[in-house]
Amino acid sequence: MKRIAIFASGSGSNAEKIADYFAGSADVSIELIVSNNPKAGVIDRARRYHIPVVLFDRTTFYQTDHITRLLQQQNIDLIVLAGFMWLMPGGLVQAFPDRIVNIHPALLPKFGGKGMYGHFVHEAVVAAGETESGITIHFVNEHYDEGAPIFQARCPVTPTDTPDDVARKVQVLEHEHYPRVVADVLATLPDRTA
Repeated sequence: MKRIAIFASGSGSNAEKIADYFAGSADVSIELIVSNNPKAGVIDRARRYHIPVVLFDRTTFYQTDHITRLLQQQNIDLIVLAGFMWLMPGGLVQAFPDRIVNIHPALLPKFGGKGMYGHFVHEAVVAAGETESGITIHFVNEHYDEGAPIFQARCPVTPTDTPDDVARKVQVLEHEHYPRVVADVLATLPDRTA
């Protein structure tokens, strides 16, 4: 059994798509939803799926190893970032090498880095006159959006598209591809032992 922890800060639509994808699986379990936002919509989604939620604050995340130890105690195989806005601490990245994945709403290396998330990305894509955007699923390191890419998918951006139009197109790609790519990554991982 492969065990996933999903980190999310917002509404949790990608977390829900992943939970849907693996619902009833004999091989994969969503063990935890981990969030830094006690008002995040993902918490309600987690309750509907009976997935335990762990909340933490900035001090706990960056100045202790509490979250890392919790994930290790749960024998988590893969950490999936689904709209999680904080940089992962070095100790957590080192404890889970090539076992943390993120989805970015643009075609990295374009439109990545600190401050480039959500609507800021789509506004930048439109302002730059790009003819396409998309998603990048990548491994996570200690820097924003610099981990090795795993998968990209593209969508057209027309001259009349607003940032909201681009966001809708990109979200379709996220929901279509992220669960499958997570499954593909899981399939390559050896089992973790306690």
